[in-house]
Amino acid sequence: MELKLPTQEQLRVIYNRDMREAFPADEMKTLTWMRKMWAEGRYRPYCLFDGEEIVGEAFLWLGHPSWALLDFLCVTASRRNDGLGVVIQKALLEAEPSGTVIFGEAEDPAHAPDPALAARRMEFYHRNGWRDSGYASDIFGVRYQGLYLAEHPVDTAELIAEHQYVYRTSMSPKVCRRFIRIPWDPGYQTPKN
Repeated sequence: MELKLPTQEQLRVIYNRDMREAFPADEMKTLTWMRKMWAEGRYRPYCLFDGEEIVGEAFLWLGHPSWALLDFLCVTASRRNDGLGVVIQKALLEAEPSGTVIFGEAEDPAHAPDPALAARRMEFYHRNGWRDSGYASDIFGVRYQGLYLAEHPVDTAELIAEHQYVYRTSMSPKVCRRFIRIPWDPGYQTPKN
């Protein structure tokens, strides 16, 4: 198996086949947005190939050098529970420069529509070496727990700054002020639209 970048056509196919099936519509970005960010060098849509077949994906939203937000991790429906999520994570660490901190947002089970599924996802990340970031976030009305994967512990304030940077450099200030809370402030209610 090999982790590599797809063609534009392969990206379209997996977006429609895997991403739309695996993620709620309110968590999805448009294919146009992904392609634009990729063309600008701010997004990397890695795919796990088993021969010619794409069996999983890990999309990175890039920040400063050596920092990346894991935007999506997905295994194609027909290959779930084959251990490919672990394979993708290990290959991702090898594909990115040494010392890169990969951070992520896992839906908070206490606030998820499907708490059991969210808890299983959180357990998956913890089993595979992800550490708790020490803060939660609220992104477009979805509550997340922050996680990160790194060779060493990372300062929470530095992680928050990098997390904020990814959004601030990719979305308008108006959108960020209204819909992005990193870290989440319990006194603020994010508008749903």
